[in-house]
Amino acid sequence: MLYFPNAKINLGLHVTERRPDGYHNIETIFYPIPLCDILEITPIECQSGVQFVTSGIEIGGNNNDNLVLKAFRKIAGHEPKEGWYIHLHKIIPMGAGLGGGSADAAFCLKGANKQLMAGLSDEKLAEIATTIGADCPFFIYNTPMMATGIGDILSPVAVSLAGYYILLVKPDIHVSTPMAYSKITPKPASTPLSEIIQRPVEEWKNVLVNDFEPPVFELFPPIAHIKQQMYDMGASYAAMSGSGSTVFGLFRAEPAVENLFEGCFVWNKLL
Repeated sequence: MLYFPNAKINLGLHVTERRPDGYHNIETIFYPIPLCDILEITPIECQSGVQFVTSGIEIGGNNNDNLVLKAFRKIAGHEPKEGWYIHLHKIIPMGAGLGGGSADAAFCLKGANKQLMAGLSDEKLAEIATTIGADCPFFIYNTPMMATGIGDILSPVAVSLAGYYILLVKPDIHVSTPMAYSKITPKPASTPLSEIIQRPVEEWKNVLVNDFEPPVFELFPPIAHIKQQMYDMGASYAAMSGSGSTVFGLFRAEPAVENLFEGCFVWNKLL
């Protein structure tokens, strides 16, 4: 059976405090977008265990450490008696602030739950997803959510970007998330995101902010330049997603991107 794990963007991101466990509490809105990987989960007769392969964007590392395999074993057990073939085709850039790895794991949890007839509720799957990654639970529900805590405390939020064109641009720059957090001075948000998000998108520019942008832009000016390019192109709103390095823009009309953003991953779509 095929599944299509999708990416997300962050609408605003405040780092509100450092926790005693070394993690940080945040406030952000996760919004799903239709840039998808492809995940196949198929039973294999006359075989036991899991055969896991990848294609598309090179993942690197040991396949046994992949979050998809970790997620499948959460449902099926470490060495299932049945045979399973799992194929992950990567399209969503990695280390991009788009949540692709977490989406793959969450969709694998949902797929395994269905195909193994485990009968787990979304609430239980989200609880399991929390043990895999902080933003994994969001992809269980896969609707716009206000996220607090370390990104794992979710509540539905009424926001729609339907009718906007979204443009994603990811330069060939890796932003270390621990490094990005180390440059932040946590502080409570002056205005709750739940209030800001109710304003028209055209009013978000100066009030819907990502706390990671100032330190990341200082270290990596090309990322800041991409954001400014989007506004120069007529974006209603543009921002970095998560800790980067992807920048997204929201446009009323389809943006012309030909011959722009050379060397970058570029994707656009009508939402």
